[in-house]
Amino acid sequence: MTQVDPAPVAGTAEIGHTHADVPGGWLRPAVFGAMDGLVTNIALVAGVGGGGAGAHVIVLSGVAGLVAGAFSMALGEYVSVDTQNNSVRAEAAVERAELRTNPRGEQAELVEMLVQDGLSRPTAEQAAVEVHANPELAVRVHVMQELGVNPDDQPSPWTAALSSFLCFATGALFPLLPFLLGFESLALGLLVGAVGLFVAGALVARWTTRSWWRNGLRQLGFGALAAAATFLVGSLIGITLS
Repeated sequence: MTQVDPAPVAGTAEIGHTHADVPGGWLRPAVFGAMDGLVTNIALVAGVGGGGAGAHVIVLSGVAGLVAGAFSMALGEYVSVDTQNNSVRAEAAVERAELRTNPRGEQAELVEMLVQDGLSRPTAEQAAVEVHANPELAVRVHVMQELGVNPDDQPSPWTAALSSFLCFATGALFPLLPFLLGFESLALGLLVGAVGLFVAGALVARWTTRSWWRNGLRQLGFGALAAAATFLVGSLIGITLS
């Protein structure tokens, strides 16, 4: 009988794919910052322009919105991510205390969670024993099972803040470009902003399951809705004050 070599054990073969650094702290704030910068300043330009303001006022309002929005987004992201990280550390401390005072109960809890995840009970019991042999591993596994986050792999608040700041400023600059280049057409500024929205949406599709054109049109639709609303408000206020 010919002996067949066993299949390679999982983990020994070469890994043929990579993943985006989703938990690294930059993707969500970068996307949020870029889209918020585009939509905010497109709407701001539309509202101020709809009220009858000239190019100088539009640029002044747009640059003020860019600076204020970029700092607001960066500070908000820093505080949000830092608070979340501290919350995870606090929960890890709770688990660490529970593992010291009630190790058997925590081990039994892990067995039940692993069974609910689809493992057979004997396998779950063996895995729980091995996990609980290492106190720090036990803390990490319990937090991951109960909260869905890895306490040892939290996003950086500085990365989130910087990503949000730069991407918001970049997005907010788009509708101002024609005015900064000497043009005074509100329609041209809104058109450049619309192109920016579509391109940003299409680029973001790389990290999603949506097609690039569908994601681009979706972001364009969101921006158009905000711009139309603020243009209407600006027009009404301009008419009232004139």
